[in-house]
Amino acid sequence: MVGDVVIGDYRDLDTLRAFARGCDVITFDHEHVPTEHLRALEADGIPVRPGPDALVHAQDKGVMRAKLDAIDVPCPRHRIVSDPADVERFAAEGDGFPVILKTVRGGYDGKGVWVVRSSKDAAEPFRAGVPVLAEEKVDFVRELAANIVRSPHGQAVAYPVVESIQVDGVCDTVIAPAPGLDSELAGQAQELALRIAQELGVVGHLAVELFETADGRILVNELAMRPHNSGHWTQDGAITSQFANHVRAVLDLPLGDPRPRARWTVMANVLGGDYPDMYYAYLHCMARDPQLKIHMYGKDVKPGRKVGHVNTYGDDLADVRERAAHAAGYLRGTITE
Repeated sequence: MVGDVVIGDYRDLDTLRAFARGCDVITFDHEHVPTEHLRALEADGIPVRPGPDALVHAQDKGVMRAKLDAIDVPCPRHRIVSDPADVERFAAEGDGFPVILKTVRGGYDGKGVWVVRSSKDAAEPFRAGVPVLAEEKVDFVRELAANIVRSPHGQAVAYPVVESIQVDGVCDTVIAPAPGLDSELAGQAQELALRIAQELGVVGHLAVELFETADGRILVNELAMRPHNSGHWTQDGAITSQFANHVRAVLDLPLGDPRPRARWTVMANVLGGDYPDMYYAYLHCMARDPQLKIHMYGKDVKPGRKVGHVNTYGDDLADVRERAAHAAGYLRGTITE
């Protein structure tokens, strides 16, 4: 969507201003652009979507939790903590250890997150000198995600609620729609995501990561205001992908149909592994499963790094899952046949 590609540091305001001069509107694929730089671009007359007043809720977990509390959104019990002794007090106020500690900014894919089983284990998060958020460790049965898109004039669409399966803190597999999810609970999750978007003034794509508890509740884990890993399945599994709808939204164009194309779609992330050059692995996967969709990101292959994803779809969930898992495993090198 840009006429010229600009290589530069997103933390440098002069670089951002030079890029913005040729843009009708600016959006982003991660939340780490400094809020003050986005405000400066807005002051220069450049539309930024989502705007910095909304985006800060995806940048700062403390700000997010305070806002969600204020609008009565269900969340895990939480509090900003100042040191290991404060963590022990937080644990004593609830069900004790373990508790979850998170740096309020910068964490993703399990980074900046610690499961702490005693105050003796709580020192590490404070060494970075940034605020730390303590949360209760939720007894959840699975993780869900509600993905919605909202335009500047308030049109909004909701994708089916999905199940997100994590391995070592990193999203491994997404199943759309979430198998066996009660239709009423699915509707609640979609309505919750739409309400959060409206209350925060989100323009573009919003992913609401959720915990489903054993007693049938949903709790908000985190927010992302960009096309999200839990929505990558929409590239091949929905009538209009999250990427297309995000661009439509930030340009204030009519939003596309979010309905699924198939009964089941499964997305599996491809992590860097044994093959620095994946070309022959691609050929094998394409020949083995002609319906498979492979999306690679052009990144250098490093062990454990997300370098792409695969999408499969069909009427038989077990078959669709097996095909996605096989392709992702073969591309990584953990499966060799």
